[in-house]
Amino acid sequence: MAHVELTSHLYQFFPTLEGQKIVVDGASVREVVDALEALAPGFAFYVCDERGRVRQHVNIFIESERIQDRGTLTDAVRPDSRVFILQALSGG
Repeated sequence: MAHVELTSHLYQFFPTLEGQKIVVDGASVREVVDALEALAPGFAFYVCDERGRVRQHVNIFIESERIQDRGTLTDAVRPDSRVFILQALSGG
């Protein structure tokens, strides 16, 4: 099962995930995002747009590598992978 870590900013919007180890099943990034959606409704739309693509100011890493497929999220996730989901804050 993949271990997921989020930037602290995301917990503001999904407080049910805060303070817990997030471990989900998923063989691809899409499956991981879908599993997070099941835990925290609205999560998938927060990190992906209406077409299912990763939003511009969101990055997803598997271990230390940024995912390649930001469109359909087909990057493979191993059962022991660490997945990092980061939202960049913009503004001035």
